[in-house]
Amino acid sequence: MTGFKDGTLAITYKRSMIRQIPNVFTLLNLFFGCLAIIATVQTGLTIGVDSNGQQIVEIPERIYLASIFIGIAAVIDFLDGFVARLLKVPSEIGKQLDSLADVVSFGVAPGMIVYQFLRLSFAQQENGLDIAMFWLLPAFIVPCAGAYRLARFNIDMEQSYGFKGVPIPAAGLFIASFPLIYWFSFEKSLWILPVLTSKWFWYGLVIFISYLMVSKLPMMALKFKKKEIDEINILKIKDDFSGKKITLKTTNLTGNFKLLMPFIIIAIVSLISAIFLGWLAVPIGFIAYVILSLVFKQHTSKQQ
Repeated sequence: MTGFKDGTLAITYKRSMIRQIPNVFTLLNLFFGCLAIIATVQTGLTIGVDSNGQQIVEIPERIYLASIFIGIAAVIDFLDGFVARLLKVPSEIGKQLDSLADVVSFGVAPGMIVYQFLRLSFAQQENGLDIAMFWLLPAFIVPCAGAYRLARFNIDMEQSYGFKGVPIPAAGLFIASFPLIYWFSFEKSLWILPVLTSKWFWYGLVIFISYLMVSKLPMMALKFKKKEIDEINILKIKDDFSGKKITLKTTNLTGNFKLLMPFIIIAIVSLISAIFLGWLAVPIGFIAYVILSLVFKQHTSKQQ
């Protein structure tokens, strides 16, 4: 009897540990989101003098580390759901924990990036370093919009096959691309520097990305259900020799191609943009994602 109880406890403990594996991935997402915030805050602004003796204000190159950390968090964010489905251990606590981590990694951290770029934009003006914080606060509309979007998603049972509004990881990656663009792309496209040091660009971006998150516009899910990919048509034909009916299974190639077509287009657009425009491929791919979502108008709930 003791051995039986010990065996049962061991199995229960093992199952409990397995259920925590996806949560570990989610906490890693949160961990890298925190690192992104630190990388953004510690960079600050650097004041120097150019060759003509003019004072210049620059955002340190280290801010690109925040972009990298957010990118790593996005990979982990994808993996936690994948691992949960693979191990067949989805849980309500995992869902809530995932949302909390996403608010930090793809809301607060990108908001801090916007905050620093707004500081840089105002620093280009005379006495810009003394600007009142009020003018920098719009940066935090981004995490607020992201938090609202996640709260709505958690109680909405109709977003299994698509999204209402842009998902916060996509919005976070969109914003996280700008430090990389600023430091590693503007030499190829000199028009980028004035744009990224314009406060009006950042105010417009905050309104744009926040609206996309809180809106109910139909957006494609960046994942597929197994049933969608493995959709099968059952065909029954009559054998001319035996007179018996034979059941054939054939993959619906036309339906699957239509399902994959927008993602193929996004991949092609992003690849071409990456070759010629470097990190500008990220916002271009994001815009393509939004436009194609609206064009194809994927339903957010399962079709009956």
